[in-house]
Amino acid sequence: MVDWIEKLKESGAQRAAVIAVSDIYFDESLIKLCEMNTCGNYNKCWTCPPLVGDTKRLIEKAKQYEKAAVFSCVYELEDSFDIEGMKRGSRQFQDIVQQVGARCRKSGEDVLLLSAGGCRLCPVCGAVTGEACRFPDRAYPSLESHGIFVSRLAETAGMKYINGKNTVTYFGAVMYH
Repeated sequence: MVDWIEKLKESGAQRAAVIAVSDIYFDESLIKLCEMNTCGNYNKCWTCPPLVGDTKRLIEKAKQYEKAAVFSCVYELEDSFDIEGMKRGSRQFQDIVQQVGARCRKSGEDVLLLSAGGCRLCPVCGAVTGEACRFPDRAYPSLESHGIFVSRLAETAGMKYINGKNTVTYFGAVMYH
């Protein structure tokens, strides 16, 4: 059996904790926030709603797993309006997610890797250009697409969602049996 805490830390995660999937609060209505498209990914990214699939089915799939190894990283910002710093942190976190994904594939275990927000592997997602996903084995859906409120997930995992002034925190999770 894989020690996911160790694997997450080896991949660059700053914090990690294992929780029972049954303790995660799932809510189909979270899709309403996605529909507002504040991030710009709604209907423009294969790993985000509605293209990622029916939220109810995604939640059902996630609930089939027993445990979730939740991980996070905190990134410093110049100030609370430092959009470039947030994007830089997001890119760095996505690099960590890719390392976690490689470890997931190498483990051979049946896992579900969920990330912060939508996939950012391609400068323009194939969903926008009418193409299939170019990297289906490396494009990970968002926690939110599976009805997971990240702030509640953090609390359940004993982690801080807000880590002080001028910081941004990104979360992911590996669900496994």
